[in-house]
Amino acid sequence: MKHTPLYQAHIDAGGKMVDFGGWEMPLNYGSQIQEHHQVRNDVGMFDVSHMTTVDFKGAEAKNFLQTLIANDVAKLKDAGKALYSCMLNKTGGVVDDLIVYYQDDEYYRMVINAGTTEKDIAWINAQVEGFDVVVEPKLDLAMIAVQGPNARQKVYEAIPGVEDVAGELKPFNSASLGGLFIARTGYTGEDGFEIMLPEKSAEFTWKMLMGVGVKPCGLGARDTLRLEAGMSLYGSEMNEEISPLEAALTWTVDLTNEDRRFVGRDALETLRDKGANNTVVGLVLEGKGVIRDHQRVVTNNGEGEVTSGTFSPTMNKAIALASVPKGSEGLCEIEMRNKMVSAKIVKPPFVRNGKVLV
Repeated sequence: MKHTPLYQAHIDAGGKMVDFGGWEMPLNYGSQIQEHHQVRNDVGMFDVSHMTTVDFKGAEAKNFLQTLIANDVAKLKDAGKALYSCMLNKTGGVVDDLIVYYQDDEYYRMVINAGTTEKDIAWINAQVEGFDVVVEPKLDLAMIAVQGPNARQKVYEAIPGVEDVAGELKPFNSASLGGLFIARTGYTGEDGFEIMLPEKSAEFTWKMLMGVGVKPCGLGARDTLRLEAGMSLYGSEMNEEISPLEAALTWTVDLTNEDRRFVGRDALETLRDKGANNTVVGLVLEGKGVIRDHQRVVTNNGEGEVTSGTFSPTMNKAIALASVPKGSEGLCEIEMRNKMVSAKIVKPPFVRNGKVLV
């Protein structure tokens, strides 16, 4: 089992450790619901050091990334600006979803998912042949996500100098301070920072944040927060068989530049022209119960299935993301324990910046 540099800090804080894709990670530190509300109403932090940072450096870094991912890195013109996208395979399926940070035309930083790291690196190395680019997985970096309406203020309090470099950052931008790489991004639907830092500084920084009142939160709250925020999870809403056009991620694809032939583009254009059959929608349960992954969904347009289901602590209702036939709307039914239960089809996100939107 792999451990992040913060493993001991989790044990010290009473973290309930579980196996998460080969990493021993905290599910919660007592109450998952409390941790969820802590992030929505104040500030909490997550150890996301199991995710992998990869740097791309070289004369053709930009050209290479224009072929590797479905969004166009040419949109990134200011140092620190970030972009969300997917790497696709030849059939248009998603190899992984990721964030790319622009430093300059010859230096980009990417953050990829923990469970797909080995596959991703192998895929990137297979595509990079013939390009003047060095691919550097940064395996000596830890990553802490501090999230919530008071997150940025608490980071300024805990870490001297951050406010000077990151105080004016807009969302989806990043800045550097010594060995810290600070990005105004996150996976909770709240404001905050994701901080990449040398693993040897991780525990010290974590304790500095705890010292100003930032509470550690586990994987359980991270999942309910991301689902309320309508954010896709790799392996649930998308995978190597599902394209961004079928996962409500069309906004992460850029087809405007005809000359930019990224991997999977031909398959996407074919699918776009014939029309994707499925899409991802939100569901809110009308009555009591909890929606679970893979439950059958029956809509006005045919059948689909739940991709991510949970109980929303903010809304006090069961919610889900589901893959359903395009054009499904109004009420639908979910098969729960051999009974059909009524739910409403909505457009995610369910909650953003503390406000219920559906």
